[in-house]
Amino acid sequence: MNRPLVGALATAVLSATALIGATGTAGAATTADAAGPAAAQAAAAVQSQAVQDVRVKPKAVNFAGTVALSNCSGSIVRMPTSTDNDPALVMSNGHCLESGMPDPGEVVVDQPSSRSFTVLNASAGNLGTVRATKVVYGTMTDTDVSFYELSSTYAQIKQRYGIKALDIATSHPAKGAGITVVSGYWKKTFSCNIDGFVPQLKEGGYLMKDSVRYTSACKTYGGTSGSPVIDNATGKVTAINNTGNEDGARCTMNNPCEIDENGKVTVRKGINYAQQIYTIPNCFGTGNKLDLGRAGCVLPKP
Repeated sequence: MNRPLVGALATAVLSATALIGATGTAGAATTADAAGPAAAQAAAAVQSQAVQDVRVKPKAVNFAGTVALSNCSGSIVRMPTSTDNDPALVMSNGHCLESGMPDPGEVVVDQPSSRSFTVLNASAGNLGTVRATKVVYGTMTDTDVSFYELSSTYAQIKQRYGIKALDIATSHPAKGAGITVVSGYWKKTFSCNIDGFVPQLKEGGYLMKDSVRYTSACKTYGGTSGSPVIDNATGKVTAINNTGNEDGARCTMNNPCEIDENGKVTVRKGINYAQQIYTIPNCFGTGNKLDLGRAGCVLPKP
């Protein structure tokens, strides 16, 4: 796993501003008067395409909506059915739970919690804190995720801090997509692409399914656990950062290995991974209430 860290190291190390995506604009100088109608028509077409190119430019990814935990990273997220007056949710990794890492096969549901989270603004400045009332869900089986319910609603957080929650994507991420891993703990971003998907990712006694593999540019490490993985094109959370192979060992803790459909094992030293979340909204109903029996919900049950 991208190991949870103990203590408040982040305040003194690796202070970084958000990574800004490509924002250049395309344009073309026209010489219609000199070159005649045909050239003018061609130039207009180029200019029109340039305008279209600008419109599809991805929004800059920043820290707004992310939080710092005592030992990990996280984000304030909302489901497609969430309303402004629902209690807000914080998403992080299952291995970041304050109660410790769940055992293989263990699922934590509806447990009291008073954990606090530091809310960050767009440039990673500390705005204040929000507090949990309970752990809604947590597991390290098939995936590595936790959700906390907060004492504040989305509307209250927006009013107090001017921060909107991040939207969770509801479609499978695409290979090659540009992504940014945003760590609230380290106040640092990591930019790369989705290199592919892993049928089974084995780490010690844990097995995760359909994991996201990053290209080598995303060199995440301890404390980045739970970071939202933002799709640069949509601005939505497409996955949750959780682990990487540190030493090149085979299928051990902090050294996950890949297992393909035929059972072949591959070790990729220095490569990091995330867990997909696009089916998780199927597990939440009205009022952000967890319902593991809803159609399309594939999260492991207790």
